[in-house]
Amino acid sequence: MYTVKRAAELTGLSPDTLRMWERRYAVVEPERSPGGYRLYDDAALRRLAAMKSLVDAGWSVRAAATRVLSGSPDEVVVADRPPEAAFGDVEALVSVARDFDARALDGVLDEGFALGGYEQVVDEWLLPALGRLGRAWREGSVTVAGEHFVSAGVQRRLATLFDAAAHEGEGPVVVVGLARGSRHELGVLAFSVALRRAGLQVVYVGGDLPPEGWVETVRARGARAVVIGVPSIEDVPAVRECVDVLVRAAPDVAVHLGGGYQDDVSGPARRLGHEIGGGSSALAAELASRSGPRGGVGGVQSSAGERRAT
Repeated sequence: MYTVKRAAELTGLSPDTLRMWERRYAVVEPERSPGGYRLYDDAALRRLAAMKSLVDAGWSVRAAATRVLSGSPDEVVVADRPPEAAFGDVEALVSVARDFDARALDGVLDEGFALGGYEQVVDEWLLPALGRLGRAWREGSVTVAGEHFVSAGVQRRLATLFDAAAHEGEGPVVVVGLARGSRHELGVLAFSVALRRAGLQVVYVGGDLPPEGWVETVRARGARAVVIGVPSIEDVPAVRECVDVLVRAAPDVAVHLGGGYQDDVSGPARRLGHEIGGGSSALAAELASRSGPRGGVGGVQSSAGERRAT
């Protein structure tokens, strides 16, 4: 039997992600020690490892959980293709990337965002469609120019939605962006829209922000939390540096991570997981539950020492 910490080490997950998958998707059902601590057996570790392999291969967390729970984890292989989105055409962005048709791209995005609520559309259509576009580029069926064309269009649409979701109230301030050298903004921008819709005041700083820029922004706005995206493995060292600097300079501000490689960043940051809807609502609820004055870096109860996941 393995403790949470040891199970996380053996599966390559953070303890936060492990607990989130257990709570939200019931992928594992740990036993309890006499002292009340969670204990995981070898079968649980196999399920967790199988689910991680699918998420790393581009599956949504929900689809990966369904796949793992539907049979033996030993049957799961990384080569498994993610299932089609629950709604919408995940191939549509690939098609317009080949044609460079701006009107068609606008039409695809109009149709996609009309499928349901923002968070559901992003989690179940947009992100899977962008993942499919990325695979097409890696396979050589879409050019770099085509991928950039679509990404720029998606970024414009998300920026419009961000402006439309502007919150005028007194919700907590959250700074969102990417670390030094990181420029793949679509994930953090999509998350910023969801945070605004959840009632938070979002300061979106975009990509390639060095640690001192994060500290300056946090202090200037009296932020209660920051969210740093980790969209690629190459971003991990810069994100780790940013987390370390923020924890020292603003120890009362909660540091959170999102993106596909959030679990590869060691250190005192909380993981938001891989779903826009779940992560944004969890962060909004967390900040709403805290007491303490707004404005000023020292006015927030620290959660940077806790680690969790989305």
